[in-house]
Amino acid sequence: MTDIEQVADHRATLARRRTERFARVEPRGKRVHTARERVELFFDDGTFNETTPMRSAHGGGSGVVTGWGLVDGRPVVVASHDAAVASGAIGEVMAETIMAAQRLAIDRGFPIVYINDSGGARVPDGILALHGCGGIFALNVDAQRRIPQISLILGPCAGAAAYSPALTDWTIMVKGQGHMFLTGPDIVKAATGEDATADEIGGSRLHTETSGVAHLEVASEIEALESARLLLSFLPSHAGGAQQVGGAVPANPRAAEALPELVPAKASVVFDMNQLVDGVLDNGARLELMPGHAGSILTLFGRLDGRPVGVVANQPACRGGILDAKSSVKLARFVEFCGRFGVPVLTFVDVPGFLPGTVEEGRGIITHGAKVLKAYVDADSPKLTVVVRKAYGGAYIAMGAKSLGADMTWAWSSAEIAVMGPGGAVALLHRRALAAADDPIALRDELAAEYRENVARPYVAAEAGIVDDVIVPEETRDRMTQALRMLTHGEGER
Repeated sequence: MTDIEQVADHRATLARRRTERFARVEPRGKRVHTARERVELFFDDGTFNETTPMRSAHGGGSGVVTGWGLVDGRPVVVASHDAAVASGAIGEVMAETIMAAQRLAIDRGFPIVYINDSGGARVPDGILALHGCGGIFALNVDAQRRIPQISLILGPCAGAAAYSPALTDWTIMVKGQGHMFLTGPDIVKAATGEDATADEIGGSRLHTETSGVAHLEVASEIEALESARLLLSFLPSHAGGAQQVGGAVPANPRAAEALPELVPAKASVVFDMNQLVDGVLDNGARLELMPGHAGSILTLFGRLDGRPVGVVANQPACRGGILDAKSSVKLARFVEFCGRFGVPVLTFVDVPGFLPGTVEEGRGIITHGAKVLKAYVDADSPKLTVVVRKAYGGAYIAMGAKSLGADMTWAWSSAEIAVMGPGGAVALLHRRALAAADDPIALRDELAAEYRENVARPYVAAEAGIVDDVIVPEETRDRMTQALRMLTHGEGER
């Protein structure tokens, strides 16, 4: 064989192997795209570079597509389970391939996105599969200190495979298609006699509304990929990395104009905190996480003056904006994440307190509330807080108070800051006078009004330096913008 013939033969062999390895296998069930197609759709066009594409096990592929590409021009690493190979089960070779992708992301400081579609550990691989899963989990934990991790649940995520998403920062599930559980319906039936569907045990509704294991429910694979791209747009590539700062955009003009009249004077009358956020943040893309879970707290990413910010706010339209065990977990998790990656935290406060009662005490509200305090204290990113209406008791402290390290705090002129609401304070302080009064209701209202004006109004806090200033609603955006510029002056930007 001549040299030219040998070269042609080698090229033909490579072409044949590539054709065999990259042959499209029609997705099964509700799946729309293959593992490789999902990756290519996620990245900027033509930027995906697959790592170890020839890696194989048991006569087939490795069971996962890994590599790197660009998202809005920035490098991101991906690991996409291939359900066409042993149903995406995690075996020894697949685990090694995923771990190599994790190490690349950690070492280079690139975010990593896991596209999960796996039945769990590969049974024939036995202890080798379990050992590989443990290695993935260990690198999930290592990555927490360094890079953002996002999990997309586009199929089953069962058994050992479910632990990795729980160790990542944010999890996005496709409705009716993604499932997460440690034990599936058949095993549950055999072990407990309980009849339950995959949706009932581990569907997106369960995990985004009840358990809080997942943080966003979407309707399709494409929406999941787009949501991950949007989420990355608010984040630096790694801890200590440059924030993705763009051009400033004015707030929504209608929302900004409505700010002075937005908040009802009476503390018990509800309003939608989203309207306040619309009137302060840049009028552009934002992403709310955990919108269906613990609705008395809002957690979302947006921009102020072109800079990505994390927003935490009580939601009076849901249970009066009260803090309970679930909302405390949600709040603490979000603030901790923002602090870890240098994203400024804007806190808007309208909180009546922590939810009392045996149920919440039994849920460990003391511990979960304490984690909120710790999250704010530990967060090194800029922290700006505005009391927009009421802030009572320990919940006032928990919502980003100056004592927890807020860099700047303001209160609207109509706000109330006190150990408890005027009604409760009067009932405690004037028990005897109220009991002896001919008209206790009138006396209570009179004393409550005095307490509100003499004790709870924000001027006491301002005079003590506990809030930096008392402002009117329409001044909020400018005050926060100027403070954020000062606190981030000299930082590297994109």
